[in-house]
Amino acid sequence: MIEKYVGCIIEIIYLDTHNKITYRRVKVRSIRNGKVTAFCLNRKAPRSFIINNILAIVPVHLEVRSCG
Repeated sequence: MIEKYVGCIIEIIYLDTHNKITYRRVKVRSIRNGKVTAFCLNRKAPRSFIINNILAIVPVHLEVRSCG
């Protein structure tokens, strides 16, 4: 399901490696081997997210391209 967001900006609620729930706004770059590679707009740096730890996804409609 998240594959349709490659190239899009999304907001996610994520369970990190310390079992802390976090909010991120990211631009999805790729998906492979159960991980999402994205540029985190909160931290202004590339990040990886384990797909199974993503609790919620909301597309952000800032772009002309249709996402989701």
